[in-house]
Order: sequence, then structure tokens, then C-alpha cells
Amino acid sequence: MLPFFRQKSNSADHWISLSDIMTALMMVFLLISIIYMIRVKESVDIPRIFKSDEQQLYSQLQNKLTTKLTKWGATLSPDLTVRFSNEDILFKVGSDELQPEFKQALNEYFPVYLRSLMQDKFIDNIKEIRIEGHTSSFWAKGASSEIAYINNMQLSQQRAQNTLIYLLTSSNLTTNEKEWLKIKFRAIGYSSALTLGKNGKPSSINNPEDFGTSQRVEFRVVTNAEDKIRAVAYGN
Repeated sequence: MLPFFRQKSNSADHWISLSDIMTALMMVFLLISIIYMIRVKESVDIPRIFKSDEQQLYSQLQNKLTTKLTKWGATLSPDLTVRFSNEDILFKVGSDELQPEFKQALNEYFPVYLRSLMQDKFIDNIKEIRIEGHTSSFWAKGASSEIAYINNMQLSQQRAQNTLIYLLTSSNLTTNEKEWLKIKFRAIGYSSALTLGKNGKPSSINNPEDFGTSQRVEFRVVTNAEDKIRAVAYGN
């Protein structure tokens, strides 16, 4: 009879052990589920918070800059992009040298724009500020589309770069502001990759390119929202 009771006792011990394991596994799965739900919530909240900040900043910039930008034929978009598309003040045809009118426009607009972005509430969310140079698809009569694109790439890059250099050497900015810009500034030439129609929207078959509107300089803010979402997703 003794072997029988030992066997029964061993069996009971065996089932108790399995029960403990199952309970532990359930707790692990529950913990994983909670962590997953927290990350999902954070990934949803981050864009919403960034959008709210973006809207607040846009409202501020509208109040401060609308008059100045209108004066120079520039516009401010809800995504905080400032577009200078008045070809008469930007550069002479085929030139990368800033015209005096464009320099004056930058003197009036950029310090206000920059200091708004550098407010304590927004500054940590800004990944970079891009100065984008854009051209039309035209280069010179008889030039192939490939040659036109390559030459316009060089021109658009140099225009963006010269705009950046002008701002960094401007006496309208403080040393601290210039140091911050050295970290955040990017000068990018897009050639004729993003041409526009007369309505300012991307050109297409139904919206033919307007050469004058396509030639522009844009200031674009890039936030670190995607970086934060990726960090949440991968647990970094």
C-alpha cells in the first residue's frame, strides 16, 4: 500500500507544480498585454500631442508673421512650412545669389520664426529645420530633360545653401540662436522634383507646371514625432 500512496503523493505534487507554472505564465502574458496596451496608447498619444503643439505654434506664427509674409509674397502653411515663391525678389534667372529684397525679407521674417520655434514648449520636439531650394523643370532652350534636371539640382542646392549661409552670418541672430541652427539646419536642393502649378499645388496633367511658382525657397520644420513613436514601438 505504501508505494500506492507515494505514487499518489508524487502525482499531486506534479499537478501542483503544473498549476503554478500555468499561473506564472498567465501573469507573464498579462504583463506583456499591459505593456503592449501602454505602448499602443503612447503611440496614439504622441501624434495627438505633436498635432496640438503644431496648431498652437501655427496660430502664434500667423499672428506674428502674416503681415510680413504677405508683404513679400510668402505664405505660411498649417504644417509650419513657409514658402517664398515670388521669383522677382528671390534670385535672378540662373543665379544662386540672394537678391537684396530677399535678404530684407529674411531679416524681417526669420528671427520671429526662429524664436517662436525655440520656445521651451516646442524646442525639444524639433528634429531639424530644412531650407529647401526648388526650381522649375526648364533650364535652357535645347537642353535635354536630364541635363536640365542635373543643372537645376546644382542650382537649387546652391540657393538653399546660400540662404542658410546668409542666415548664419546675419547680425539679426544671437550667438545662441546661431549655435542651435548649426545643429538643426539642413540645406536641400530638390531641382525640379516637386514642381507646382499656378494654384501652388503639385503640378500634374490637369494642373500644368507654372515655371515662376515652381521656383521657390521653403522653410520646413521636421519634428521628432516619428522617432518617438519608433522608440515606443521597439521599447527603446
